[in-house]
Order: sequence, then structure tokens, then C-alpha cells
Amino acid sequence: MPESLFICPACGAALERGPRVFRCANGHCFDIAKEGYVNLLPANRRHSSMPGDDREMVNARTSFLNGGWYAPLRDRLCDAAAGWKAEHPILLDAGCGEGYYTAALCDAVAEKSGRVCGIDLSKAAVRRAAKRCPQAEIAVSSVYHMPLADHSVDILVNCFSPMAEEEFRRVLKPDGLFLYVVPGPGHLWELKKILYDSPYENELREIKYAGFQALPEIPLKFQFRLLHREDIMALFHMTPYTWKTPKDGADRLAEIRELEVTAEFRILCFQRGGKEQGSH
Repeated sequence: MPESLFICPACGAALERGPRVFRCANGHCFDIAKEGYVNLLPANRRHSSMPGDDREMVNARTSFLNGGWYAPLRDRLCDAAAGWKAEHPILLDAGCGEGYYTAALCDAVAEKSGRVCGIDLSKAAVRRAAKRCPQAEIAVSSVYHMPLADHSVDILVNCFSPMAEEEFRRVLKPDGLFLYVVPGPGHLWELKKILYDSPYENELREIKYAGFQALPEIPLKFQFRLLHREDIMALFHMTPYTWKTPKDGADRLAEIRELEVTAEFRILCFQRGGKEQGSH
């Protein structure tokens, strides 16, 4: 059986992937679901019966991203990954969601015979990701306890997912690349103006992490027009605003039939190692 990029969450030994199970030398086995993913989240690390994004949010994100509205972000991430110096790179998509970016990243590193794995806490999202990315290894797991060996990853991508600084530092190889996508100041400004009486821009600040050397940031800003109410609501329901918006704001949005939206991202780029910097 071929050796997996994942390690056993029970004992830390290497996993081998068979037709139906992942198995380690110590006899721990993990079934491969019919969709192609494996659940590597130990029961004692589940904080609910269905951790991670629920099916409604996953469906909304899938619908919106399949519309191609965030294709510029996808393409910029792929360019950064494909241009990295590592040969035969191992790429981890930490918080891969339904696999929209993961699938494109697989293609981006394919010319270098790279390998890709993705993890997410949401089983609903991972099901989608495994179907979309059959060439990748996809697992249910927490970014705070990742089933990967120390210094085993050349490129780590985190797109709007929780920041697990210590774990990211652990799994990245010396000189590995960390691509961290966060919202820019004006991200979804037009949507926020409808939802909130007093909207404010996202804070623009320098971000530093211990053990990572900052590389030049990749800024990205573009606009698109949503012409259908279904697309507007899919955008709304895939964001945290769906939980935090007052009822009157949600009611205002429900009346909107067309919306021009600004997307603004910061792709923060770091190299593992280099001068130690204090966390903020």
C-alpha cells in the first residue's frame, strides 16, 4: 500500500492507504468513506456531534464559489504556489472547505509532481472536497491537531480558516511557504452597508508570527455584480454575517435583487524560519 501524507492520529505512525482503509504499523485503521475521504478526528477532540461548518453554509459556499466570483483569488493563490522554489512540493490546504481552492492547487503543483492534502473540521465540507479533488488526500481533522508529521509540508495554504500558529510552524519544513488569506479593509463593503447601520472597514495591520519571516504581501481587489437574488443570499450565508446580522439587516438584504460587490483580500506570505518574530 502507498504511504499517505497523513499520520495516525492515535500513535503518530505513518499511514498507508489501501482500497478501503488507512492503516498504520501499530494496527490502527481508519475507513475510507465512499466519497474518498478519511475521518482522522479523534472522538475526544470533537466538541459537538457535527463540528465545523454546517450543511447550509457548505451548500451556500459551494454555490457561490462555483459561480466563479472568487476566481481571481484562486488564480493568485495558484500562481504563488506554482512559483515556489520547492521541487515535488507537498501542499497542505488547512481548512480546505469544499475543495474549491484545493482542486486548483492540485493542478498548480502537478507540473512539479507535487502532492496535495486537505483537512477540514466539517464532514459536510470534506465530502464535497473529496469528490472535487480525487487526486488529493482529504481528511476530517482539526487544524489545531493536524495528522501530519513534523516538517513534512513545503507549502501551507490557509484561506479564511482558523490560524493555528503552533501547528503550522510544526508541520512546515524549514524554509516552507505559508500563504494566509485574510479580508482586506473594504472586503464585501456593499454587503455590510446593507446589513449594518454602522458598518466599519476591516482593520489593516501588520501581522507577525514567531518562527516565520514575512515575505511581500500579495494584495488583491476586484469587483463583481451579482444579478440574481440566489447568488446574493449564497454570498451572505457563506460568511459569518449570517450568524451576526440583526434581523432588520437580513430583512433589508432579502429585498435586494442585484448587488455590485467589492472583494478585497490580503494574501499574507511567510517563510518558515528566518528571524524569530514575536506573536501579536
